[in-house]
Amino acid sequence: MANTLTGLIPDIMAAEDIVLRELTGFIPAVTMDANAEQAAKDQTIAWPVTPAAAAGNITPATTGPTPTDQTVGPGTMTINKSRSVVFGWNGEEQKSLGGLYNQILVDQFAQCMRTLVNEVETDLAALYKSASRAYGTAGATPFASNLDELAQIRKILADNAAPMSDLQLVIDTTAGAKMRSLAQLQKASEAGGDELLRRGLLLDIFDLAVRESAKVALHVIGTGTGYLVDLTAGYAVDSTTVHIDTGTGTMVAGDILTNTKTGRDTNKYVINTGQTGGGDQDIVLGKPGIKVAWVNNDPVAVGAAYRANLAFSRSAIALLVRVPEMPEGGDAADDVTTVTDPLTGLSFQVALYRQYRQVAFEVGLAWGVKAVKSEAIAILLG
Repeated sequence: MANTLTGLIPDIMAAEDIVLRELTGFIPAVTMDANAEQAAKDQTIAWPVTPAAAAGNITPATTGPTPTDQTVGPGTMTINKSRSVVFGWNGEEQKSLGGLYNQILVDQFAQCMRTLVNEVETDLAALYKSASRAYGTAGATPFASNLDELAQIRKILADNAAPMSDLQLVIDTTAGAKMRSLAQLQKASEAGGDELLRRGLLLDIFDLAVRESAKVALHVIGTGTGYLVDLTAGYAVDSTTVHIDTGTGTMVAGDILTNTKTGRDTNKYVINTGQTGGGDQDIVLGKPGIKVAWVNNDPVAVGAAYRANLAFSRSAIALLVRVPEMPEGGDAADDVTTVTDPLTGLSFQVALYRQYRQVAFEVGLAWGVKAVKSEAIAILLG
């Protein structure tokens, strides 16, 4: 059978050029895992996670040192989505459009890819719930007068021992507009070149590649209030699981928790695992946990709703992505081709299905996302 999609490749590529130059800041900022090609949908992919090591005193002896046993546990994730967008034409519809058909086809491919790109971007943006700590003021746009927030969010990652070689910050367009309005960034020499128009990249400053995304999440807080820390011995530095009681209402993943005991702790912690309300339950904070020891009966409170601008090391967030798998020997498609965007690395599968007096086009993508290192993720509140 003839390669019936060959004549449509220019239209598909034109559509791709329209879509993937929009503000999709998360996709090019994360690690895209090549193992995706080897994984079926919902199949678990594992990688080794080595534990922290403890130092000891050097003591001369007649024999060599005895090694300390370590448990190397697995990190896991899956491709949990296989999605497509389908549209079709019949002969009479094509004839009625005359020379407009190819242009409309370009727009339809663009809309298909836009839908899938936005879903991937939204899934990545939602990983803010796995962050470690937060900085800024909930409900207030950062960069009102300077770039101090950049220095502070970088400090959180540095204090958490995050890899500092490839740091990313993805902000919403409101924060991007504030940043653009700063006098020190309006000079052409400091504007970051033509990347401003590509891949959502705004500039590179303070070791952070700052990008914009239209899908930065708006966090809706739980209803928790009046809670106290509940452990007679209190909680040591680096504790992540905290038992609370007395209060009412829920604490949900993504809520920002603070210890409100005067002078105790000024850090803002991200709840990774919340509770269902009613008190006397555990919550789990993002690693590496609390930075100051907490005392029994310390009051804790949930912050206000916020935009989750996200700072992270590239290696802290993984994106598994591939084209949807066809069965051995193919299915009913007359032709299938793959189109890969050179900037993001996303590959779309385009399939043509010939039917009775009509044709159907399908654009598909399979993916999964995961925050693999909470310590290397922080929220810049907006």
